[in-house]
Amino acid sequence: MSAFTYILRCADGSYYVGSTRNLEKRLWEHSNGMGAEYTKRRRPVELVWQAEHEHVGEAFFWEKRIQGWSRAKREALIRGEYSALPGLAKKDFERRRPST
Repeated sequence: MSAFTYILRCADGSYYVGSTRNLEKRLWEHSNGMGAEYTKRRRPVELVWQAEHEHVGEAFFWEKRIQGWSRAKREALIRGEYSALPGLAKKDFERRRPST
């Protein structure tokens, strides 16, 4: 049985990352306020990216991985700019240093 990892764009512009075995049903749930608590308050939602996997464990792995990504990295994934993903994973420690 296949499974899916997906990204929704919420009405407030935020992203929700999830995984499911039945994408059509899960999207219906999110759209009708029966999905996650997060999306319930941010409707309407729009499916902006999806990937199909052979096993539900793989879909869940990618859900958790993508949830840890920055907004910029998620947006590159949504646009299909796969070559940009490694560079977006690098931390910019110079930017985080307090000024002296």
